[in-house]
Formats: sequence, structure tokens, C-alpha cells
Amino acid sequence: MKMKRFLLLIALVAPIMTMSAAKTVKMTVDRIDPTDWFVGMKNSQVQLMVYGNLVRDVQDVTTDYPGVVIDSLVRLDSPNYLLIYMNLKDAQPGTMTLSFKGEKGKPVKVEYTLKAREMKGEDRKGFDISDVLYLLMPDRFAQGANHNPQVKGMRTYREDRSEPSLRHGGDLEGLRQHLDYFNDLGVTALWFTPILENDSPDNDFGYSTYHGYATTDYYRVDPRFGSNAEYRQLIDECHAKGLKVVMDMIFNHCGFEHPWVADMPSKDWFNLSDWLKQSGGTSDPRGTDFLQTSYKLTPVMDPYASEVDLRETVEGWFVSTMPDLNQRNPHLMRYLIQNSIWWIETAGIDGIRMDTYPYAFREPMAQWMKELDKEYPNFNTVGETWVTVPAYTAAWQKDSKLTDQNSYLKTVMDFSFQEALDSCKHEETDGWWRGFNRLYNSFVYDYLYPNPSSVMAFIDNHDTDRFLGDGKDSLALKQAMALLMTINRIPQLYYGTEIMMNGTKKVTDGNVRKDFPGGFPGDDHSAFTKEGRTKVEQQMFSWLSRLLHWRKDNPLITKGKQIQFIPYNGIYVIARQYQGRTSLTILNGTTKPAVMEVKRYAEVIGQTKRAKDILTNRYYDLTTDLQMKPRQVFVLDF
Repeated sequence: MKMKRFLLLIALVAPIMTMSAAKTVKMTVDRIDPTDWFVGMKNSQVQLMVYGNLVRDVQDVTTDYPGVVIDSLVRLDSPNYLLIYMNLKDAQPGTMTLSFKGEKGKPVKVEYTLKAREMKGEDRKGFDISDVLYLLMPDRFAQGANHNPQVKGMRTYREDRSEPSLRHGGDLEGLRQHLDYFNDLGVTALWFTPILENDSPDNDFGYSTYHGYATTDYYRVDPRFGSNAEYRQLIDECHAKGLKVVMDMIFNHCGFEHPWVADMPSKDWFNLSDWLKQSGGTSDPRGTDFLQTSYKLTPVMDPYASEVDLRETVEGWFVSTMPDLNQRNPHLMRYLIQNSIWWIETAGIDGIRMDTYPYAFREPMAQWMKELDKEYPNFNTVGETWVTVPAYTAAWQKDSKLTDQNSYLKTVMDFSFQEALDSCKHEETDGWWRGFNRLYNSFVYDYLYPNPSSVMAFIDNHDTDRFLGDGKDSLALKQAMALLMTINRIPQLYYGTEIMMNGTKKVTDGNVRKDFPGGFPGDDHSAFTKEGRTKVEQQMFSWLSRLLHWRKDNPLITKGKQIQFIPYNGIYVIARQYQGRTSLTILNGTTKPAVMEVKRYAEVIGQTKRAKDILTNRYYDLTTDLQMKPRQVFVLDF
């Protein structure tokens, strides 16, 4: 009998003890994003995302800091997040204290810094047609002298330059040591592939995130590249040398190891997140209800698009290891918008390149662009819009009349130009469609763009085969580069093209992302100096550098009217004219000698008798027909 009473007592007391223990679990504030903020913004409200154990259920959050008003608290599905919306309209720079009040005990107090802005938003000038962007991958470009191959606290990884798909050990310090190289070449802006933390283990589900497109912390530079302070130092030194810096961002997806994956802030933080809830964010989604994107972007603009096609495009995941963010969640989108503003203010970046732009929902992305444009009217963002039809690309540009929804995106990427060049380099230019007719027939649709001079053109990038493929066709490359640098576009150059780096993606993407020669200890030769380059490398570098320095600050190219002529007898001619000056880019699109009949181009040549080819410094008589060698190119200036 006594034993029964004892067991009954235990049964009654145990729940009470469990409830008591539950009440003693402490609320914590472990982290706040953004890490600090700025007063004097046009939008005076800021969202603070607070991470901490049971922080959602605090009774109240207060501050007595002058000029700061806490507008609202948003309690998400997870108990470990709390959103604080504050208004800073009347606040001054300084350190404020936030007081988190629980049911019992002393409030948890956290200091938060409000900073003064370094300059007005209107004073931040982005990249434009006067610039030439140089795209590089920090992991593959150069390594600093004090590089640490194993950073403590990071998930399992290894650096192995013999493996195309693993980390190779490039870093920000390596970049900083070679800034004079970019000045020598003649580019004016540097676009780095993402430098934010990608803390994913190597070979997890068969991939490595050396490329940087699987963000695990939106407010932290990957420690393998350097620190936030080193990133800012690099940008300051770039500015001192006349170089702008464009930051690569990704709003469509994040990395599998982001804290949001293991503990989702809300059930709609990700698209198609059922598998995450089932697995706790710890297993490969393949084999579950996982939906991968179709990679077909046309349904986003297709007036006849089916629901299933559109859903697969914008809700399907880019890859199984990069959870797809739901930009329609207003709190998530506010987080992302603020993150882009924070990097502009904190690091002083001069532009943004947004990855996988059409894969994200149109309305929230337009909201982002509109707000950025209001805060920074002279800033610029380029969106990756990978469809090769000009009408599709033009519909994404700000103020397009082709769609009833303004994207507010100033710059789009000209994949039509890239595809046309990739095709015509293998073809003879005929009287109709082949060869340089493809370029002509692409440019004829420039009337669709609200601003053709704010379209970014390129011949290759980190996601395509290199222009040279596995070959070394310098004639084709020179023709492509002459076009790229003289047309009514913002040109983008891919690292190593200036020294004829080649490669294709047949085996792996890493083969088009090889290390820059001389950037790493133990390299056989260095392409950073004239003395270190091979004869072939130096010839191409000098040729392109001459073209780039001629283009720099040249109003003929940055402001001039563009006139193109239908390819005739295999020759394609594009003219630029401004305030009495003219340039002619002349290309023989055949593998045979050709003759340019000067009289056909009288409307742009006028009475000019003599012109200088800026590529060779040779003068040509324009009173007689020009004899051209196979695949020859002129850039005449008069």
C-alpha cells in the first residue's frame, strides 16, 4: 500500500517538476541582424532580426534612446526568432540599449549601434557605360602571403588546386596585392563572385561551394577570403586607384547550412519547405517531395503560361542543396533589402550583380529595386536574365513598355549578344543569317530597351564555356573584344580572357574557372607582369590594353550615337559618332580576304581621307577601298 502511495506521489509531482524546469529555461539574445544600422535613411524604419533561445515569447522590448520608437514586435513560428521594427526618424548616431523583458527576472539588455552615414545616397555613383567590368572568382584569382589553408570553426573543407571543384585558396589579400594589374589592363570596375560566408562541407551531397552561391551568413565575409574589415580595406584601395567594386548577391536561395534551414523562422520562409520540416534540415531533399526548377525562365513573362510551368520556375529549387527563399514573405524580403543597403553603407560598394534574377518572385524584387533607386538614385544593379531573346531581356529593364509591371532594374545582361558571338565565330558571314548577321539581327531590336546603353554585354563568364573553348583562336577573340568594347553597351570582361585563358564545361564548371597564372605560390609563371607572361599572353594583353585605355573616358563610345550596317560582302561595320568625331569597328566575318567598299559607308566617313586604327596605331586611306585579311578587325578613329 505504501508503495502504491509513493508511486502515485511521483506521478503527481513529476509533471509539476517538468513544468517548473520548463519555466527556468532562460531566454537569450544570441545575435541581431543587421549588426548595426544607420540614421538619416529615407526609409527611417529598420527591421531587427533577433536570434535567441525562446526570444519570440518575451513580453516586451523597450529602449529609452532619444528619437527611437519601437513600432512593433513580430513573433514568428519558431520560438527562437523575434522581429523588432524600429523607427529612427529623429535618432542621432550612438549606442542604444534594447531591454528584453520576460515574465520573471531581470530584463536582458543588449547594446545596439546606430551609425552616421558617410555620404548621402545621391552621392553614391554606380557603374555605367563609361566602365568596363572585370569579373573574377576570388577563390581562383590570387592568394595572399599569409593565407590560412584551414580556418578554425568552419565546416569540413580542404583546399586542393588539382581538383577543379574544390577550394583553391584565393583570398581578398591576394586581390589587394594585384590592384595595379587592373589599372595596367585598363578596366575600371571589379565584379567578384560572392564573397559572403559559404560554410558548407566539401562533397556534402556531391558539391563544394567554392563558387560562393550558397550563402550561410548574409552579414559576414567568408573567413577563408578574409574579414569584413579586410573587404572594406580592399574596396577603399580600389577606390583610391579609380576602380569600382560590384558585389554579387543572391536573393533567390541560400546555403543548406544557413541557420534558417535547421530552424525555419516561419513555415513560409522557404518555397516548398515540407521536406525541411520532415527532415529537420539535416538530410538531402532528393527522394522526397523536392521540386527542382525547370531552369526555363520564359513562363515568368509568358502571357499564356500555365500554373505548373510558372510554379516550377519560381518555386522550384535551383539545386537540391540551396533552399529556395520565398520573397513573398514580407519579413524575409525586408531582411534582404536591408542587407543590400547595409553593404552599400558599410563597405562602400559601387554596384550589385543579382544572381538568378527571374527565378525570384517579380513583385518583391521590384519593391527592392524601387527602394534602392529611391535611396541611391545614381547607384546601379545588374540582374542575371538568362534568356537569349532581346524582347525578354528588354522587358526586365526599368520602365519597359513591354510589361505592365515595372522591375526598376536599370541594367540587364545581354545573353543574345553572347549567344550570337558564340555562334558566328564558327561561321562564314553570308548575305542573310549567318556570321555577323546574327549580331546585326540582335542589335536591330534595341528599340525594345528603354535604355540600351545600360545593358551589360559579355562574350563569356563563369557560367559559360570560355569564348576560346579549348582553342587559341586569337583572331576570333580580337573581333569579339573589339565589338564588345565599342558597341552601345556596358562591357564585362571575364578574368584571364586578356591572356587567352580557355576551357569548357564538358566535364565540370571548374574547367572554366581555372586559377589565374601567378596568383598562387608555386606557379610556373606569372601573368601579372610583362616579364612573367608568355609571348602569346603578352601579345593579347597589350592589344586589349590598348583598346581599353582608348575606350576609357572616351565620350565617343560612352555617349556617341550608334549606326550599324547590314553585313555586306562578309564585312560588318558599326559606327559611333559624337560631336564631330567618328569611330568605325570593321570586321571581316570570313576566312578569306575581303574588300570594304568605302563609298558604301560615305554617310559616316564624310570627307575624311585618313583614319587611325587604334589597335595597331597604323593610318589608313579612306579615299580608296580597304583591303582586309581573313578575320581582320579595325577600330578606326577620326
